[in-house]
Amino acid sequence: MSQHITQPTPAGQGRKLAAVVVGLAAVVILMLCAFALPSVHSGPHELPVGVTGSAQATKGVAGALSGDEWAVTTYDDETALKAAIENRDVMGGMALTPGHVTVYTATAVGAQPTAAVTAVAGGLAEQQQAEITVTDLKPFPADDPKGAGFAAAAFPMVFGGMIPAVLLTRLFPGHAGLRRRLVGGTAFALLAGFAVTACLQFVTGSLSGDYLLSSLGVSLGMAALVMTLLGLEALLGMAGFGLGAAVVMLLGNPLSGIASGAHWLPDGWATLGQLLPPGASGSLLRANAFFHSTGIGVPVLVLACWAVFGLALMLVADRRGPRTTAAVPEQQAQLV
Repeated sequence: MSQHITQPTPAGQGRKLAAVVVGLAAVVILMLCAFALPSVHSGPHELPVGVTGSAQATKGVAGALSGDEWAVTTYDDETALKAAIENRDVMGGMALTPGHVTVYTATAVGAQPTAAVTAVAGGLAEQQQAEITVTDLKPFPADDPKGAGFAAAAFPMVFGGMIPAVLLTRLFPGHAGLRRRLVGGTAFALLAGFAVTACLQFVTGSLSGDYLLSSLGVSLGMAALVMTLLGLEALLGMAGFGLGAAVVMLLGNPLSGIASGAHWLPDGWATLGQLLPPGASGSLLRANAFFHSTGIGVPVLVLACWAVFGLALMLVADRRGPRTTAAVPEQQAQLV
């Protein structure tokens, strides 16, 4: 009895090569669309702004800002307008008095929306030959007035969830290491959340607000990513991990709106981005760091759901036990 190993035919190798090339090209196109399309169509999309003043003046502003780009709300006085901005009901606004326009902004909401509101107010003031004053109610900290550090937080919040998932999977593989991966992922998310927030708040001066709440929010965001990726790997193997990582990188990262805010992306893209961990993490950090935790409900719920989803996948994988070895492929040894 002799053993013969069947070798792949040239035709089979050619088809495999062609499939790999086409698949890689499709991935590149998908990446281009995910990063480029939201940028090409970025701009104000139902951006909420407030206005106060006489009935004639506010009506004129509402008419000038009609369309899909703006959502105008009228307030009784400047106090109500400023409260609405600080409560994140609107992203900026204008107080109109004879011969003067006062612009109220919140740069911490996003630099692009702030610039757009200021530009529109400047155009209206020029038409009316009125003076203009700009007051920033929610600026970035003085040590980082452009919010560069906050925008850079996207990197550690995304890769800070992917890299530990890869390392834990490699160091503690298989069903035997499943619970160690769970403990390691939880410990990492908690530790890294406090460390990243400390760096942004005390080293670069990019954050303000309550350090504890901001740290817990960052930890929750990292836990959502780590748990989801570990759960997908535990249940589906590296194919599951690859799928989760692709969603995070190709969709979650470009649609997070961390630098610009969600209202600067097209409606559908913005909604999807806020339902993925990077976007929800950015919104939660923005609320905790600059707005006294106003509006944290939705991002906390989204991140908690992702973390629970990942934990559920790991529990299912634990119940199933070790993955069985697949049947011997056709191309393995044949006995004659």
